[in-house]
Amino acid sequence: MITVLDSGELEKLRHKIDALGAPGIRLLAGIAAEHALEYHQFDLAVLSPGIDPSAPLVQQFLKRRVTMIGELELAYELCKCPIIGITGTNGKTTTTQLVAKMLTECGVKTAAAGNIGPAFSARVRESEELDVMTLEISSFQLETIRRFRAETVVWLNFAPDHLDRYATLDEYRAAKLRIFENQTEDDWAIVNLRDSLPPLRAQKVTFSAFTAGGDFELRGGAIVFRGESVLEMKDAQLRGAHNAENLMAALAVGWTRGLSFDAMRSPLCEYQPLPHRCEPLRTFEGVEWINDSKGTNPDSVEKALLSETRRVVLIAGGKDKGFEYEMLTELVSQKCRAVVTLGEMADRIAAIWRERLPVFNAGRSLEQAVQLARAQAQPGDVVLFSPGTSSFDMFKNYADRGNQFRALVHALH
Repeated sequence: MITVLDSGELEKLRHKIDALGAPGIRLLAGIAAEHALEYHQFDLAVLSPGIDPSAPLVQQFLKRRVTMIGELELAYELCKCPIIGITGTNGKTTTTQLVAKMLTECGVKTAAAGNIGPAFSARVRESEELDVMTLEISSFQLETIRRFRAETVVWLNFAPDHLDRYATLDEYRAAKLRIFENQTEDDWAIVNLRDSLPPLRAQKVTFSAFTAGGDFELRGGAIVFRGESVLEMKDAQLRGAHNAENLMAALAVGWTRGLSFDAMRSPLCEYQPLPHRCEPLRTFEGVEWINDSKGTNPDSVEKALLSETRRVVLIAGGKDKGFEYEMLTELVSQKCRAVVTLGEMADRIAAIWRERLPVFNAGRSLEQAVQLARAQAQPGDVVLFSPGTSSFDMFKNYADRGNQFRALVHALH
């Protein structure tokens, strides 16, 4: 029998209990879930990636030596086709969608799943009909793998993040690196040249928009593969060097599968950027407003600032996840006319940057942040909403945060 354990309150989960009960699945909630091992025998536990393995309920299973895997491993055991696994601190969703669109339009049957949604397990039944499954994979999902193997791994980048989940940066990196764990000499590892990685068994393809020497480079506004120009950035809908790296990764995936650059170019250039990722909203009073609410760590702020050639009024801040912002001070002082800080991080960020440029504290009001940014911006500037941390101190998620920002910007008059 399948049992679902949820530590949430029983009454709040009543509709789920009724829905799962119909096909014979038992749901234990609240106290019953916490004491499930006292009354029930389990052969296998499948851990949702959103649950920290250090949680007391999980530790009970581990102490009693119940075999535990994650959803990624469960779906892998059922998958009938090869896997492209895409990971990295930033850019995973964009690159996963780029790869899926490119492959599909080049005649390769694929489906995008994993951390991007829907779950791998929700689409694994399609795998028998696919040439390859394209997965966005997070560090959380990789924590519980055993035999999971992606024949093609894409390692986009690594930067500080999720320090509310991991005790150290090394622990976070170790979880990410598990994506290479079961690769063989016949597999492919498409990796960012700037990141120092341990020896890999797979065949390696390198890329970087910031460092020379990779198989894929950015030269004079063009993506170059081993000296040959293969895609002009002006022809793509994506902007910034960080997105050039996402495009490089997608091109590398296609190259390993024998696709021509001519065939890949059109679908990649047609791809439209996702909301909340350096999303242009409007130009008002000569100032362009950009929504980068998906910028949930300092590295994403750095990438967004590096993509701008105009003066910036930056709106940053949110939940305090323990990030260090000192590393951004020089870049912020060079690129920004002013900074508006917001949320739990407002005071800490302001204290770091106040000596180098004007900083205005909006407290817990996004509307106030928009008004402060408007007052500081001059014609020709950009107001960049790139918080650099998560949204949970004030919003449901980054999308809710970005949607509220978009509404406020479009309401300006």
